[in-house]
Amino acid sequence: MRLFLAINFPAEVRESLWRSAQPLVRRGYPVKWVGAEQLHLSLKFLGEVPEERLPEITAASARAVQGARPITMTLGEGGFGVFPDLARPRVVWAAIAAEPALELLQHQVEATFAPLGFPSEGRPFRPHVTLGRATRNASPWDFHGLEQALASLSFSQTVLVDAVDLMHSTLQASGSVYQVIHHDRLL
Repeated sequence: MRLFLAINFPAEVRESLWRSAQPLVRRGYPVKWVGAEQLHLSLKFLGEVPEERLPEITAASARAVQGARPITMTLGEGGFGVFPDLARPRVVWAAIAAEPALELLQHQVEATFAPLGFPSEGRPFRPHVTLGRATRNASPWDFHGLEQALASLSFSQTVLVDAVDLMHSTLQASGSVYQVIHHDRLL
């Protein structure tokens, strides 16, 4: 099973974010766009995990969020951008404002899963919502005008997050399909 821990947003927030990105989508860049229903904030990618480890993983998820309270976060604050950089765009994203409670939660997730054989991420946590990924055959010159296109987008919405979900990702030709398989509330 391909698993990851995520924060999912209400449907109306996902739809609003997706609508705000449409001017970028219409420009025809070689990007495989994520559908509105799939937009989320990844906290930890676990990768391929044998199904028999699912009870251990769900128990760890519950431990990781223990004591965490609901978090108010602002999507879109900080604008839109790409990873790793504009010279080699691979991921198009919408920023999420830095929030100490979110950073603490993500750190706790890392600390809980590291002893289970899921190494901590080597890069600093940069909260974002992935909007799309460059296609394999995309080259840097295919993204002419991307910096200006990103700068022209505008979106900001605050949302109260009260849960962390364990997600199952199924890879299909049309893109990944995500399914919540475990839900932990932030109290």
